Amino acid sequence: MAAAAASFANKLDLPAHPYSSLSTSVGRANCCKSITPKSRPRKPATTSVRCAASSTPSANSLFDSLSHSPHLTQPSALPLAADPVDTTTSTTQSQRRHPPRYAPHENPNWNLLQRWASAALDAVEDVFIRNMLEGQRPLPSTADPAVQIAGNFAPVEEQSVHSNLPVAGRIPPFINGVYVRNGANPQFEPVAGHHLFDGDGMVHAVTLRNGIASYACRYTETMRLVQERAIGKPVFPKAIGELHGHSGVARLLLLYARGLFGLVDHSRGMGVANAGLVYFHSRLLAMSEDDLPYHVRIDSSGDLETVGRYDFNGQLESSMIAHPKLDPVSGELFALSYDVVCKPYLKYFWFSPDGDKSPDVEIPLDQPTMMHDFAITENFVVIPDQQVVFKLQEMLRGGSPVAHDKDKRSRFGILPKYASDASQLKWVEVPDCFCFHLWNAWEEPATGEIVVIGSCMTPPDAVFNEGEGELKSVLSEIRLDPRTGKSTRRTIIAPPSQHLNLEAGMVNRNLLGRKTRYAYLAIAEPWPKVSGFAKVDLLTGEVRKFMYGDGRYGSEPCFVPRDCSPHPSGAAPREDDGYILTFMHDEKTSKSELLIVNATDMWLEASVNLPSRVPYGFHGTFVSSRDLETQA
Repeated sequence: MAAAAASFANKLDLPAHPYSSLSTSVGRANCCKSITPKSRPRKPATTSVRCAASSTPSANSLFDSLSHSPHLTQPSALPLAADPVDTTTSTTQSQRRHPPRYAPHENPNWNLLQRWASAALDAVEDVFIRNMLEGQRPLPSTADPAVQIAGNFAPVEEQSVHSNLPVAGRIPPFINGVYVRNGANPQFEPVAGHHLFDGDGMVHAVTLRNGIASYACRYTETMRLVQERAIGKPVFPKAIGELHGHSGVARLLLLYARGLFGLVDHSRGMGVANAGLVYFHSRLLAMSEDDLPYHVRIDSSGDLETVGRYDFNGQLESSMIAHPKLDPVSGELFALSYDVVCKPYLKYFWFSPDGDKSPDVEIPLDQPTMMHDFAITENFVVIPDQQVVFKLQEMLRGGSPVAHDKDKRSRFGILPKYASDASQLKWVEVPDCFCFHLWNAWEEPATGEIVVIGSCMTPPDAVFNEGEGELKSVLSEIRLDPRTGKSTRRTIIAPPSQHLNLEAGMVNRNLLGRKTRYAYLAIAEPWPKVSGFAKVDLLTGEVRKFMYGDGRYGSEPCFVPRDCSPHPSGAAPREDDGYILTFMHDEKTSKSELLIVNATDMWLEASVNLPSRVPYGFHGTFVSSRDLETQA
């Protein structure tokens, strides 16, 4: 959705649009309670199921248990009450990260005309947009701040490095590096609608060195965030929570007017960089599909610093989706960029290991489509063109620009990785299919098919729009035959467990694009919380669960493989030889931990007590100490 407003903004001479900014004043507590690893003779914290019944968490929606607070009208910035504040941070660093704000919402560098324009436009926003357009209609749960940033979805304060954290159990000695996970952490309280995806990006980092752990979290200093901090209020519209109906059009025009008077500079990007993370070309890149990536540097102490927007030395001129694919064999990075207003609606490109970009390949689409993820194989890219589309004209009719087009037939495009144009693109229809994420894909030489592993979501637009149907995300195997143009689809997990909602996760990244047997996926129940994670045998459908326990929820599982070199005996390394890292939060104590689970047997090996609450977030990765030695 972020890319949608971005393109609409471009149509108005605005740049790519963002997700958003906001914040809530919710108390946070220090944390230090751990899950004690079980000794080997005792029953493991996992349930092994082979297509059989198993106890699952309650499917009650998160929204049912959240109380609605009074509508927020005055923006305020963090910090939040009751959070620990690191007093060791230097004044210089603190001022750099939290520059002073000026009332009434103005930059001290503005001239008299700009101050007048700012006051006038603020009045238009308060009287016309907030009171007249937005004040007369109730917010849906998907845009209600009282729902979207309640509890542990609420933002936290930045934390400088906390070292020598308490550890229960033993951190495997080969795990040396930094686990980083991205998420939405709004800086300001919302003044109107807000969606979980709208928050400013914050990266949480746990550094593991020789069994010792440290933690830090920092905002990614996007151009959007820097400008809003200087003004002291949110001025860029939120892509999902605000950009719908007549008020969405009005907020885009308001942004355009502020740009004309030089109150904001939207030419330098409007993204929030809150979704994906990838380490490529000696850089950690934080991404959301509405902007260029942001280069975030990890220093020797484990702290984080935003270097800035990264355009690959002037080569990247358009936004890039948050899920580029890093080929483990070639070291190349493959990516997409989509536009919701102007053709071409979709472009494909890739980078060499040295960061050299290919020419764009324009993918022909009749209408702009939500393109959050895609897949690669050894020789091809797999591009989904599904039923969630952008219809910006619906805003003029008072509706949402993100829509489920029931008349459209979902299809997947198969294109050679190094194609110079779309002439070799072959489309294969997969009716009534919407995969928000694709976990892997590979080629089957015997049949000529492309096998795609993804989570098929229904209703397709449930993440964005309020509806009556219960959200389901079903792990599926989709087989594409480019020769016949036909497809088959099967549910990987057999009844009665097949309706287990499996969403964020990954396969062994050393085998991305190659045939894999296992996937590690979050158990997204009660949606959108994560009550545990599952190791799924893609061949047999067997599921082994690791559940966090009553009142505890977490993040997506990140699989960290052990050294992939063959065993001295000549045997190939086991695909599941590695560990799963994930954040877990106890809602009863408001304490968070990093869990380290053996992926082979699903035993808890260690837990790290964290000094601050870690909100539920999005995607992460592990950067090895070896990679950090050559960091740019």
